[in-house]
Amino acid sequence: MGRVFEGRLMATEGQRFAVVVARFNEFFTRQLLEGALAAFRRHGVPEDAVDVAWVPGSFEIPVVAKRLASTGRYAAVVCLGAIIRGATSHFDYVAAQAAAGVARAGLDTGLPVIFGIITTDDLDQAIDRSGAKAGNKGFEAAVTAIEMADLMAHCEA
Repeated sequence: MGRVFEGRLMATEGQRFAVVVARFNEFFTRQLLEGALAAFRRHGVPEDAVDVAWVPGSFEIPVVAKRLASTGRYAAVVCLGAIIRGATSHFDYVAAQAAAGVARAGLDTGLPVIFGIITTDDLDQAIDRSGAKAGNKGFEAAVTAIEMADLMAHCEA
């Protein structure tokens, strides 16, 4: 067997991270952000090494994520939003384009761009995923960013 690459869950000194957060459904997205910031702290990332960009909604996340990823200043970008199904098909369009855009931002830049946008059928699911029964998906996204940033650094070696 050749080499095995695996990311660690502790940030490397000097790494910076960016978080893009949707303001729409802010009750949930602020909780996701708080979870992400707690994860960064717990895993060795100083507060001043995390930059936060607020955007109007989840549809706008990918373009800002790609811009931040393209700067070369960050080890990874975390994308946080909350898309809750309503009575129309609007949910489907926003969720699909947000997911595709986040993926494209990562593929286009070669930087980990992490999908931490919750997509739920109702408010109860959003409550559960932003800090209640299902944990905090923002926390999970930040941990994923740390692991991916470390993995990418090892893949370059």
